[in-house]
Amino acid sequence: MFVATLLTNPNRPVLDRVTVESLRNAWGGGDAVWLDPGVAAEFSVAAMPVNRWDVWQGLQGIGVDLVVQRAEGRRKKLLIADMDSTMIEQECIDELADEAGVGAYVAGITARAMNGELDFEDALRERVGLLKGLPATVIAQVVRDRITLMSGGPQLLATMKANGAHAALVSGGFTAFTSAIAGMLGFDENRANILLIEDNKLTGQVAEPILGRAAKVTALEEISTRLGISIADAIAVGDGANDLGMLGLAGAGVALHAKPAVAAQCDLRVNHGDLTALLYMQGYSREEFVA
Repeated sequence: MFVATLLTNPNRPVLDRVTVESLRNAWGGGDAVWLDPGVAAEFSVAAMPVNRWDVWQGLQGIGVDLVVQRAEGRRKKLLIADMDSTMIEQECIDELADEAGVGAYVAGITARAMNGELDFEDALRERVGLLKGLPATVIAQVVRDRITLMSGGPQLLATMKANGAHAALVSGGFTAFTSAIAGMLGFDENRANILLIEDNKLTGQVAEPILGRAAKVTALEEISTRLGISIADAIAVGDGANDLGMLGLAGAGVALHAKPAVAAQCDLRVNHGDLTALLYMQGYSREEFVA
């Protein structure tokens, strides 16, 4: 048995009953259940619809996301999340680069690396090199003044943790940021790269080995093993090419507002909803959300 979930941006609740019922009837699905009126609804289907992606493409045009997944085991025990452009709205290295006066150049490299056009590790070394000499105090300033949480993140963390899930923030960014964001959102642990600092200034280097795509897969495997759960019990979320390994391995891998080349390789794609989409996909209703 499968479940089809339709959802949209909670700030623009455009999902209507006609859209939901029309698709349910076309696919011969079970009764529609509204998880949040105007925002999210679901219904069961006996098999994976052969025209899933054609329907998905049509719904994208009206601002609606469609996810079809197996019904069994969709409530997860582990959330493993990317940070930059996933749990926060920014790319931390781009914000640091802006402070160093090389923002536009570094942002261009970041975009290409996240789309899989450049080797992640080499691109990170190049970008960090351009930060050499930046006062370490700038990191705290960037966290305070430039970083904003992605919509729906607090509800996602609070709700999953209230239902017994473990949460890990695993980033190709830096521990100076993940530790702060993990504290704000309530992650149980965080992993990231370490910016090297001497005399209270960035050295332009990052500690080796660099946490990239393979390290995120390792984190998923290690944390699952430590918790005594299967990787099928994990839901992973990310947007960049370095997330593809963990997105493909986890029981549910969600490409959230992802780069086109990344989204194309993922079955679970959210382009319009926010992070609460991960709760709707697990069958949580708005009434079950923890503030």
